[in-house]
Amino acid sequence: MAERERIKRISLLGSTGSIGRQTLEVVREQKDMQIVALAANRQTDLLEQQIREFRPVLAVLYDADAAEDLKVRTADLPVRIESGMEGLIHMAQLEEAGILVTAIVGMIGIRPTLAALQAGKDIALANKETLVTAGHLIMPLAAEKKVRILPVDSEHSAIFQCIQAADHGEIGKLIITASGGPFRGKKTEDLTQVTAADALRHPNWSMGNKITIDSATMVNKGLEVCEAGWLFSLPPEKIEVVLQPQSIIHSMVEFCDGAVLAQLGTPDMRLPIQYALTWPSRRPMYGERLDFQKLTEIRFEQPDTDTFRGLPLAYEAIRAGGSMPTVLNAANEAAVALFLDGRIAFTDIYRLIEQAMGSHRVIENPTLEEILMVEEETRRKTESGY
Repeated sequence: MAERERIKRISLLGSTGSIGRQTLEVVREQKDMQIVALAANRQTDLLEQQIREFRPVLAVLYDADAAEDLKVRTADLPVRIESGMEGLIHMAQLEEAGILVTAIVGMIGIRPTLAALQAGKDIALANKETLVTAGHLIMPLAAEKKVRILPVDSEHSAIFQCIQAADHGEIGKLIITASGGPFRGKKTEDLTQVTAADALRHPNWSMGNKITIDSATMVNKGLEVCEAGWLFSLPPEKIEVVLQPQSIIHSMVEFCDGAVLAQLGTPDMRLPIQYALTWPSRRPMYGERLDFQKLTEIRFEQPDTDTFRGLPLAYEAIRAGGSMPTVLNAANEAAVALFLDGRIAFTDIYRLIEQAMGSHRVIENPTLEEILMVEEETRRKTESGY
């Protein structure tokens, strides 16, 4: 029984995406971790492979038809197959699991996260939208249930690690770093003709398509500012963004005495994933290390907020509060999808976000139902009004 109790049992929401696949890489290397549930959208082939390797008790495909296909494919295995939001909520509350890794992209992650918190599960959070749109619901519930929200995003993990390293007293400010993406140094006129293929060529990180485009527009960094505010209980004026093009410093914390702690490392998402799953301990991890014999400099630059308007738009949404971050997020998701589909230009992403935010009347302290209503309405208007 003691041996069983030491096993960390994990439900993984978004197992076929970039963060999900890297989470499974981490689990492969850790003998005391077990995947008990997997969930994806509709990627039947890959999810079947993952089921056969990790042998979860539950697997969920959001798409009902894909789930029926998966049931047939895995009929020889002792795994329960479910679908839709009901299935995602079941996996989030699964009795066998102690922690939910939310590696899914988009607003779809909010309900399962709330369900997991209600069930007393810890959260390894890689889903920005959860806190951006519903931080005022998530953080009080986590405190009430006395569960941990462990950040997986590299920047928030870096801040978390810096804070863990010291009896820090009051935090002066957070300094979130950004690579600048593939278009760093370009001006607005340079961006009017760029293609999705251009925007997907991130210089340092290997990420999913949506987050890579968000990195190129710097909307991603704005969402991270919002998320950091909720995670670390700080207002936007105490959260600064700087460019660190080499992606060596993942973020920094300035304390009340002026001391600054930084977390450095190679751009490898497995590190923050593993730390979230092994916290408060650290464990060996294979992979490239920083070579300070070859590293001759670490550069910093100020973000160009005139060209990359995703960042100032995010600060505007944070200061407006209430339902405005939901509008920012939903309009951006819809606009990015339009850009990836070749229907709008790169610079139109900003136009559509500004249009949505400018026409929205803020709802203060929105309920979950109001958040989802605003999200649906904003997405519909953005998709039909481009």
